[in-house]
Amino acid sequence: MEKNNISILLLDDSEDTLEMLRRHLESETYRVFATTNQHDAVNLLEKEEFDLVITDLKMPGSSGMEMVRHIRDNYRDLEVIMITGYATVDGAVEAMKLGATDFLSKPFTREELLASVKKAIDKLKLRNGDALSEPVEAPEGFIGNSEAIQLVYRAINKASKTLATVLITGESGTGKELVARAIHYSSPRASARFVPVNCGGIPQELLESELFGHMKGSFTGASDTRAGFFQTADGGSIFLDEISETSLSMQVKLLRVLQEKEVTMVGSRKPTKVSVRVIAATNKDLFSLVEKGLFREDLYYRLNVIEINVPPLRDRGDDIILLKDYFAHIYSEEMGTQVPSFTDRALQALRDYEWPGNVRELENLVQRMVVMTEDKVIDVPDLPPPMRYTAQTTRDLTRPLEEVEREYIQQVLDSVDGNKTQAAQILEIDRKTLRKKIED
Repeated sequence: MEKNNISILLLDDSEDTLEMLRRHLESETYRVFATTNQHDAVNLLEKEEFDLVITDLKMPGSSGMEMVRHIRDNYRDLEVIMITGYATVDGAVEAMKLGATDFLSKPFTREELLASVKKAIDKLKLRNGDALSEPVEAPEGFIGNSEAIQLVYRAINKASKTLATVLITGESGTGKELVARAIHYSSPRASARFVPVNCGGIPQELLESELFGHMKGSFTGASDTRAGFFQTADGGSIFLDEISETSLSMQVKLLRVLQEKEVTMVGSRKPTKVSVRVIAATNKDLFSLVEKGLFREDLYYRLNVIEINVPPLRDRGDDIILLKDYFAHIYSEEMGTQVPSFTDRALQALRDYEWPGNVRELENLVQRMVVMTEDKVIDVPDLPPPMRYTAQTTRDLTRPLEEVEREYIQQVLDSVDGNKTQAAQILEIDRKTLRKKIED
């Protein structure tokens, strides 16, 4: 799906806004149609095929929300971006609930607009199963070729060419810090420092001092003046992991740093200018936290200039096998042992497993297999119980229930090395019933 094949419909009552949007989008070779009223927009939707609609929220005699509803009721494969000069949390929440892909507050930059459009088009591609264009080479440290991770590679490539703030989202263990490092070390700031900070691992009463530094005597235990992480990262990048764990009062201070490009050390009244590229990450839904009043709306929009969502391992297909091979070679070399092989059944079990701990869990599993498995051929019984029980077998729906039950019981027994007590607990039956089922 090339850019010049992407059709975008613009709806805004301001001719100036339409001209600005048209200019930015056509410079990227998107096909653009524009109108100042909802009636014409509806007619255009009936006559032309569009991939994306960008609509203003407030217009004379109509509402952008009505347009979103009309699109969701009548067009399944059409993305929507809402823009407004009257941004509110309630408005953003309603737009998202109705099905808008993104919500942009005026004034927004060209960079913010194009990032939002790219996110919408990528979402459309994934939903339609469209193949991405030429594969992007994996950044250093990354393993995988799936379409889901290719979107991340593309986002890293684009983010590294700017100094815009980046918000990285994704479940725990997906590799958010790896993404942040790839952005920094592919950017013009690569020669400067990359400073990672786990905001959730520092007590809140100490976080301000750790981030911004403190003056000697500013609090009990401050025996000398010490610079904070922002000063250390000056000229480079700071990675604020678990940004959702910061208090509302700390969020106010972070917002000021992003707006003013300066920090004030604890115990000082004199701000210090810093040039720091901020990359934040969270495994929580920040938008939901904004709605609940647990995260500042203004900071959310300031952080979310470029958003990169790192997919969970279960959505990455055969990347699971590539990662398994990589970790197996790494730890086998470290141990000075033969690289283990996995049977087809074991590989299928890895594919079928949900991986709640994501890549981190896979790495730990492979390391344990390399260290603990004497037989260098790993089969389903060698895997941890959750993986053994989710291993799928070919279903023959003509088999009698008694035969299927007997086979399952035997699989459970095999998984616990024949321990009938453990097997009975897993099956939630007593040993007497288990023995009878085995003997029948």
